Amino acid sequence: MFTCSRQDAEECWTQLIYTLSQTLTSEASEPAAAQMKELFGIDLVSRVHCAESGEESSEAESVYSLKCHISHDVNHLHEGLKHGLKTELEKVSPSLGRTAIYTRESRINELPRYLTVQFVRFFWKRESNQKAKILRKVDYPLELDVYDFCSDELKLKLQTPRQVLRDAESAKFGLKVEVKTSSSQNIEGSLTSAGESSSIDIDKADSSVPKKQLTGIYDLIAVLTHKGRSADSGHYVGWVKQDDGKWIEFDDDNPSIRKEEEILKLSGGGDWHMAYICLYKARVI
Repeated sequence: MFTCSRQDAEECWTQLIYTLSQTLTSEASEPAAAQMKELFGIDLVSRVHCAESGEESSEAESVYSLKCHISHDVNHLHEGLKHGLKTELEKVSPSLGRTAIYTRESRINELPRYLTVQFVRFFWKRESNQKAKILRKVDYPLELDVYDFCSDELKLKLQTPRQVLRDAESAKFGLKVEVKTSSSQNIEGSLTSAGESSSIDIDKADSSVPKKQLTGIYDLIAVLTHKGRSADSGHYVGWVKQDDGKWIEFDDDNPSIRKEEEILKLSGGGDWHMAYICLYKARVI
């Protein structure tokens, strides 16, 4: 009997991004590839070091997703990303004249508008000569801050936008508290007026900061899950956040409205739907 092997969703996503970057046309002077890179591309700078020989070099590359590596000590996305940015590789050492172990430590040097995170749940099992799935539960946040994974250069660029964002959120929270605790109608009116003007001032705060600046903080807007124990079978489902804040589960042609807390239960640990790809949208000022 003929059986069809299911296409891996991450491979499909990567191929889709690449194809769009090569085929889309743009009316602007900027090529489509550059626009796709701005939307989804991640620039990494890496330090490659061999402890045995003392050799050290630097590398730079552009990727379209961050990898969350899953092991027995990974319980949260942050831990998996940390593992993914520090890896070991074998290559020939010129000074030793043989193969040696090198450590590659990577940092993000440029962030995209939309950050793709892949949970590395599938691996090749030599004993059975087939792909296997890691079922371990790995929690992920609705709000992802990648500041700690950035290079010193990028951290410096993010400092001012992050401060403006913190000031804006603190000011809005403070106004709400004051309105709730005020017993005078006149004071409430003055605070409301102040709130309206301050919200405008906050948006325009620090005119030296260009518009649409990245902060290193991202909000979850979509999750692609895989249900099943085999990499070559099972079922893929999309969960997408709408503009009104509601979530919709797209299970083939059967869409269903879901609560936010249901989205956080897609972290794995059993036979239920588990996150394979998460898409985060940049919080900008």
